[in-house]
Amino acid sequence: MKKQDQSKKITGEEIRGLVIERLRTFPTGKRLSIGKEGTFTKEELVSHVEKGDSIGKKIIEIQLEYLRALGKGKIFDE
Repeated sequence: MKKQDQSKKITGEEIRGLVIERLRTFPTGKRLSIGKEGTFTKEELVSHVEKGDSIGKKIIEIQLEYLRALGKGKIFDE
């Protein structure tokens, strides 16, 4: 009998929740520019991620790229 794969797949909802929690750690009053999309407050960013609109999807993509690079040690390479 083969041992079942113990790795857990992360759902889209879990990823969205992770990104929202990361956004909530941003300093209040600071704004973040997302290319041609414009400049947003953290509250606006959270709202876009919650809605799942095109800006929210872009924010998730950016955050996932950051986390992947961090996991591979690319952020703090010497």
